[in-house]
Amino acid sequence: MYKITLNSVVRKILYGLIFWVCAISVSAQKGGGGQLTGSFQANANFFIRDSLIGAANTPQYDRQKYGAEAWLNLNYQNWGFDFGLRYDLFNNSNLLNPTDSYTAQGIGAWYIRKQIDKLGLQVGYIYDQIGSGIIFRAFEERPLLIDNALVGGRLTYDLSENWQVKAFTGQQKQQFDRYDSILKGLNIEGFLLLGDSTSRWSIAPGLGIVNRTLDDASMNSLVATLNTYTERDTFTPKYNTYAFSLYNTLSAGPITWYAEAAYKTKDNLNDPFGRFERDSTVVIGDKYFLAPGSVLYSSLSYAASGLGISIEAKRTENFSFRIRPQAQLNRGLVGFLPPMTRVNTYRLTSRYNAATQELGEWAWQLDARYTTPDRNWSFYLNRSHIDDLQGGKLYREWYSEVIYKHKKLWTLTAGLQFQTYNQERYEVKPGVPLLQTKTPYLDFLYKFTRRKSIRLELQAMLVGDDAAVNSRQDYGNWLFGLVELSLAPRWVFAVSDMYNLAPGRNSPELDGKKKGLHYPRLDVYYTLRANRFSLSYIKQVEGVVCTGGICRLEPAFSGLRFSVTTNF
Repeated sequence: MYKITLNSVVRKILYGLIFWVCAISVSAQKGGGGQLTGSFQANANFFIRDSLIGAANTPQYDRQKYGAEAWLNLNYQNWGFDFGLRYDLFNNSNLLNPTDSYTAQGIGAWYIRKQIDKLGLQVGYIYDQIGSGIIFRAFEERPLLIDNALVGGRLTYDLSENWQVKAFTGQQKQQFDRYDSILKGLNIEGFLLLGDSTSRWSIAPGLGIVNRTLDDASMNSLVATLNTYTERDTFTPKYNTYAFSLYNTLSAGPITWYAEAAYKTKDNLNDPFGRFERDSTVVIGDKYFLAPGSVLYSSLSYAASGLGISIEAKRTENFSFRIRPQAQLNRGLVGFLPPMTRVNTYRLTSRYNAATQELGEWAWQLDARYTTPDRNWSFYLNRSHIDDLQGGKLYREWYSEVIYKHKKLWTLTAGLQFQTYNQERYEVKPGVPLLQTKTPYLDFLYKFTRRKSIRLELQAMLVGDDAAVNSRQDYGNWLFGLVELSLAPRWVFAVSDMYNLAPGRNSPELDGKKKGLHYPRLDVYYTLRANRFSLSYIKQVEGVVCTGGICRLEPAFSGLRFSVTTNF
């Protein structure tokens, strides 16, 4: 009881200090003593139940009918300090868990930063990473309500103009609270020019070390679970895990080569597809085990004379690095594993996404683009290839695109995508075969004037057959069309429809027959200086949603959505 009271008092004092600083900030800005900047973002969802598409049986559809999220950022500079404050609000939100409702509000983040000669100080909520983020990345992805800020302190020291050492310690944010486990780390990185000042050769090496110390409550919960295992499956769990990363970027004219090797000492891991015995019964799923982990990642790129080529490769083994072993899905992530697939933007080409496999993945990706000297033609090709460490096929993608620009009047984009997608692994749908898709698409942009244009999209997705049930795979074939009218700089109007042209095994049934449904969408966007407003009517099918390389399966959506963003 005393601990709760003390935390409450400290929190009230802290909030009071922060608001006091903001009040001084506004006053000082009026007097010309400092600079105040900020931004605001808000979403409001009005849920309309549609049980036929699966938009039902959640609190929002059944009774709440409404959900909202908002973020207000304030940043202030004065007296040699940088201050930051973010207020978060969630009312019946489905961002945290798409099948549940989340309501809370309060201070989502704050920081105080000061530079003293070569020494940099920061306390509060810290967003940072080491290398590409494999062993440590404190980041935010609002569309999935991921906010893995480090709540603590960070010191940086400039050893020279091109070399810096960084140390940090703290706890990971958990909505408006914190996980109890402790994180601490050390990072040194720099830059070296190879040769004289005219040289085009350089390297940017770095070294990082991160330690996570598990809290007692998480350890006790893990031990209690292990006590239910047979002697063959049990192990002695670890309180401390260490992760090391060595990385470098080599630049040689038009060529850039990045390489990173990471190793993690033995850690308490969770296998969502694990197989073990409990009470004389074979259980599949959520099996804890102890193992070290490793990641090898590299990318090589070339860009010159209209030609750009890049190739990436990554091998991952047992590198689920989380704040506690009980954290699942996208929660409690300490590190970030770079995805090995392109970010698709068209509605049907982005329907199936390959989420990074932390426990085992061998993947590579090739990207190539060529633009003719007159810039009228552009050709693009992408190839993605992902297997598990036993050679099991997880994902394949061929993506091709041709763009032709006719003067400044119109642009035609045409492309074709082929995918092989392991729905059993990525969407946890046991027993289904590998999904095969073919997706051609067209995009036509015509400019009436510099500020008025119309854009047309047409896409089709053809899927393979599921012989086991004598039906097309998943939802079957799709057809998508869009018309977008832009009246810059203020108005954009868009109307689209995604139609289940030939229903598949997972398509909804009506009167005992598979039903091909329409999923229409209407959007209106209005921009006034730094303010942008949007109002949309949406029907959306169930599918995997990815942002920033982080993916999750989301249920169908039906309703109205209003959004506003502004900067000041």
